[in-house]
Amino acid sequence: MFPSAMKPATAVGSLHRADEQPTGAVEKVPTRAQIAVEDTWDLSALYADDLAWEQEFARYQLEYPKISRFMGRLADSSEALAEALEFENSVDFLCSKLHHYAGLKSSEDSSDNTNLSREARLQSAATRAAELSAFMTPEIQAIPDERWEQLLAADVLGVWRSALRKIRRNKPHTLTASEERLMALAAEPLGGFQETFSQLTNVDLKFGSLRDDRGRERELSHGSFASFLQSREPAVRREAFHRYYQVFDAHKFTLSATLAHSVKTGVFQARARHYSSALEAALFHDDIPAVVYDNLIASVRSGLEPLYRYYALRQELLGLEEIHHYDTYVPMVGGVETDYSFDEAAEMVLEALQPLGEEYVTTLRQGMASRWCDRYESAGKRSGAFSWSSYGAPPYILMNYKRDVFSDVYTLAHEVGHSMHSWFSNRAQSFQDSHYSIFVAEVASTFNEELLTHYLLTKTEDPRMRAYIINRQLDDIRGTIYRQTMFAEFEKRIHAAQEAGEALTLDYFRGTYRELLNTWFGSNFSLDTELELECFRIPHFYSAFYVYKYATGLSAALALANKVLSGETGAVESYLKFLSLGGSVMPLEALGIAGVNMASPEPVRRALGLFSRRVDELTQWGQSYSAK
Repeated sequence: MFPSAMKPATAVGSLHRADEQPTGAVEKVPTRAQIAVEDTWDLSALYADDLAWEQEFARYQLEYPKISRFMGRLADSSEALAEALEFENSVDFLCSKLHHYAGLKSSEDSSDNTNLSREARLQSAATRAAELSAFMTPEIQAIPDERWEQLLAADVLGVWRSALRKIRRNKPHTLTASEERLMALAAEPLGGFQETFSQLTNVDLKFGSLRDDRGRERELSHGSFASFLQSREPAVRREAFHRYYQVFDAHKFTLSATLAHSVKTGVFQARARHYSSALEAALFHDDIPAVVYDNLIASVRSGLEPLYRYYALRQELLGLEEIHHYDTYVPMVGGVETDYSFDEAAEMVLEALQPLGEEYVTTLRQGMASRWCDRYESAGKRSGAFSWSSYGAPPYILMNYKRDVFSDVYTLAHEVGHSMHSWFSNRAQSFQDSHYSIFVAEVASTFNEELLTHYLLTKTEDPRMRAYIINRQLDDIRGTIYRQTMFAEFEKRIHAAQEAGEALTLDYFRGTYRELLNTWFGSNFSLDTELELECFRIPHFYSAFYVYKYATGLSAALALANKVLSGETGAVESYLKFLSLGGSVMPLEALGIAGVNMASPEPVRRALGLFSRRVDELTQWGQSYSAK
């Protein structure tokens, strides 16, 4: 029997059931005060309250200027270098903890001036700290090679060797001390486009309300948009799509300028540091060859035929005369109960992760009971979901959970993957080696989603439910490999355009995005003009060259999950070792230890092969269902 799938779920905490809504009332997003305390995260493991944060912030302001006493002394002896590194580490640890709390409080409510002020003050202080410590990397890199090897051989630097080798590796892209100081000073103003995007999209934009397929008048927001797009009523999906993008259209010039400045900042920083391109600069830190990025785009582009078959199948199963983008999120398989409370979703995830062993599952269960997770949408809260960890603190999770959105169960599995990655890494590594790359982070999260899919498929004999879960897996691969690779190609194009001196105008962005939409959706797909504006609302486009890691991450995760689920000897141990490596080794090496070679296009091709087989399987189910 599929767990909880065929029975109504109970109401959760402070959320109101639809049948409790007064007639004619608009269902509004609740305020923070209306959310039950047990449904919010408990930040006391970071600071007891705002006053405790203020006291430690004051201490941080007194401490970080002391870094100046090490200037000019780093090559004196191994002990002198170790002392400077340990001091910088202590200041960085303090800043990380302060930032963790301030960032989480801001995420709770981006409209709260106290939260915004706290984060802004810390940012200013951190910028000043970076300015004062800017001498360290150039000074380390200026040490002659022979002297460097003598220093590094000392036992006192043993715990620093991995981090120090990374610093030396960056020597060709490190500037003089005075130039590094200027780069540090410029960091905050150069990053202003991110704050502009966040404030505009999370606070200022208002989308009004509309009726859902049950006749309820509901507020349209970033969070509820996904819910509306999963409506079985085409008219509701269409109205939500056009209403949502109507607001973006009204701000398209501001958003276009914001995105353009994001690109220009990336290109400036790459050129200032002597990289050949912004893409090379983004890949260098993880030691990822450009061929990995290019192979991803080429491999996925060559595998678009199954995607076109998927869209044709979706159109057929939904009985649509033509298919639009707003028709790509509603499940193709209807008539399935997917109303889960948060607690039910959490229990499903915990059961799905049993193959990873008792330590993994027990730690996660205890963490969820200890309020690691902030569960529901509230006014001013950051949209989407994330996991955020700092060394020695819980790996907190932000959700905007909707009980009628089945993909939110997967989002929870995804984010706890990040959280447990942080937990294993922080426990096994020193602070300086605990920070793992985003490249490997997306493996840990999507790996959990694959285990969830396997678990759900094993718990039902109902052909309709099985088809529903396969539909979900197809949507996951489509959204994570196909969609994110299209995004990756867009990012590569717009940065290359800036590097070539082209003007990044509104028309340029829309035209470039339209070309990609035409290719990736195919000639039989009806593309609404408003979809060209999608490029302005994707948060990751304002932190460039991130999205390709979703696609490579899922491809690696599929390969590793298959090893674990097939019972391959040592697969679980290798995977948990991978989680524990943190940043002590480079990403491709870490994945090699886990058991997958991402320098090869083979994992991506295998993932697309799975997608093709699942399209065939769902097509067969559709034919069988139609015959009945």
